[in-house]
Amino acid sequence: MKHPVIEVTGLTKKFGTFRALDNFTMSVEEGTIHGFLGPNGSGKSTTIRILLGVLHPTSGTARVLGKDPRRHPSILRRVGYIPGDVALWPTLTGREVFRALESLRGRPTDRDREEELIEAFKLDPDKKTRDYSTGNRRKVSLVAALSTGADVFILDEPTAGLDPLMEQVFVRELTRERDRGATVLLSSHIMSEVEKLCDHVTIIRDGRAAESGSVEKLRHLSAHEITARVSRETSALAALPGAEWRDDTFRITTARDEVPRILRLVLDAGGVDVTSTPASLEDMFLQHYGDES
Repeated sequence: MKHPVIEVTGLTKKFGTFRALDNFTMSVEEGTIHGFLGPNGSGKSTTIRILLGVLHPTSGTARVLGKDPRRHPSILRRVGYIPGDVALWPTLTGREVFRALESLRGRPTDRDREEELIEAFKLDPDKKTRDYSTGNRRKVSLVAALSTGADVFILDEPTAGLDPLMEQVFVRELTRERDRGATVLLSSHIMSEVEKLCDHVTIIRDGRAAESGSVEKLRHLSAHEITARVSRETSALAALPGAEWRDDTFRITTARDEVPRILRLVLDAGGVDVTSTPASLEDMFLQHYGDES
């Protein structure tokens, strides 16, 4: 039976009068990839900093592998972390960064795994990091974290700056870590990435858990944005909740299972230049939670 590896219970964090977290609760089960979603300013980064022992909660508890990381920082040797913003020592090469991080962590790196990841991500580890592109700096952080053999990974927007091919490599390598028994908390804005990787999802809004459950349970949040130029505004299109018009351009964000019906209505209205794309997480939050206080 699986047990929680990351447990956040009743977590509140105040900065003066501002509540970054407000009685937030989340549980991440052993051997799963758990998506952690929310718009900017929702409390994701604050939660992650508490899990890393960087911040102390105002109230509530945070446990990683059964321990408070602030009181028991040694537990973080078993955690692989990828920050949202990657800052590297500019005068060191990628390989020298790996050794520096290994020394700071106090836990040996799996050198064979490191070489596999260097090859998989097509990274030149002998260049100075100041000469790396944004994507290559991201690759350094990915190789450094995924080669630790960690029991837990905490990843904050880990594919930011990667091209689509490298995103596919990331998905493959993270799945491999999960399959060997690692637990992953994945913070991301990319719903397609979450749907591809995650077993469970927690959605945070204004410092509180807005939704939590399996990806299948939360699949109703998946939405598409449809735009088109239409020659006439029909009553059927005008009656659609959330429909927007600007001159002759029609736009709507809708649930995925409504896409075929709405596309037929658009075509019946003489629609051209029709596009249907996955909506952004921000759009989905507006659709599902915009009318809440």
